[in-house]
Amino acid sequence: MWGIRLIIFMMSLAPTYQQFPRLCTTQDTLRTKECCPAWEGDGSACGAWSGRGSCEDVEISEQPDGPQYPFSGLDDREKWPLVFYNRTCQCAGNFMGFNCGDCRFGYFGENCNERRESLRRNIFHLTRAERNRLISYLNLAKQTVSRDYVVATGTYREMVNGSNPMFADVSVYDVFVWMHYYVSRNAQLGGPGNVWRDVDFAHWAPAFPPWHRVYLLLWEHEIRKLTGDMNFSIPYWDWRDAQGCDVCTDELMGAQSPQDPSLIRSSSVFSSWKVLCSQAEEYNNRGVLCNARNEGPLRRNPGNHNRSLVERLPTSAEVEFTLSLPNYDTGAMDRTANMSFRNTLE
Repeated sequence: MWGIRLIIFMMSLAPTYQQFPRLCTTQDTLRTKECCPAWEGDGSACGAWSGRGSCEDVEISEQPDGPQYPFSGLDDREKWPLVFYNRTCQCAGNFMGFNCGDCRFGYFGENCNERRESLRRNIFHLTRAERNRLISYLNLAKQTVSRDYVVATGTYREMVNGSNPMFADVSVYDVFVWMHYYVSRNAQLGGPGNVWRDVDFAHWAPAFPPWHRVYLLLWEHEIRKLTGDMNFSIPYWDWRDAQGCDVCTDELMGAQSPQDPSLIRSSSVFSSWKVLCSQAEEYNNRGVLCNARNEGPLRRNPGNHNRSLVERLPTSAEVEFTLSLPNYDTGAMDRTANMSFRNTLE
């Protein structure tokens, strides 16, 4: 029944995560287009000496793009990750990661051979201690610079084919803020204001549910690595028939500030958070990417949204109707798809 669940990721494995391993953002790696870092366990590229993986040519689909994106060679995300890398680690068995140093989702242990299921729980069924732990983990991720990843602040062309790397340090949490921005941003066609809006590399198409599921699994995985709590799992909020933002309390995601309803009350830890990559139209107008700099406090104003786009939260009947649709996707498999489970869900 995952269709009834909105995973709590309130601010917001295929071999092609849209992120940049820190070890693969040097001039040498960008010029050679090879991202095959050594695994710390044995010092070999991709953990090859331990049978974890090997450095291989990237294989991508040769299927043409749909009519929603009638361009070629203009956007760094086309045929990802070939613009940046054409050789990466191909992991064996239950290993995964940019250097095959991690275990596939659902596997644990030194050799990644211990299978363990994770239980997703309703956030309102958590104990006070469990809620406090969730908030503390989120805040730790927000305050801790990512050890493994950086984010791109320029295009490959701006990086002069790799000779001028343009990357920035961000927190573990903000890696995922940037990742969602990067995959869903408008395609830049060159120059200020010249963008293509009719495509989104993670939405409006069949990849919508699987991309976001892997996205959340990877985020959960990074929280576990950061905290050492291998039992951590992201809870969910069942918002069917809810009349408002039930999780917008100081005990959970932060209540509204009485001084400014678009801000979070100062008694919540989230009131101190700063955002990045939140000004998509400004980037479009300037013809630039998000530079990963502080863009001010976290703002949220539930209930005062554009009701012509989203009138309210879904009802139980609407959820049941969505789940009853027999076809995963239909027609052009985009925003125009009719009687499509994916499009109705989205």
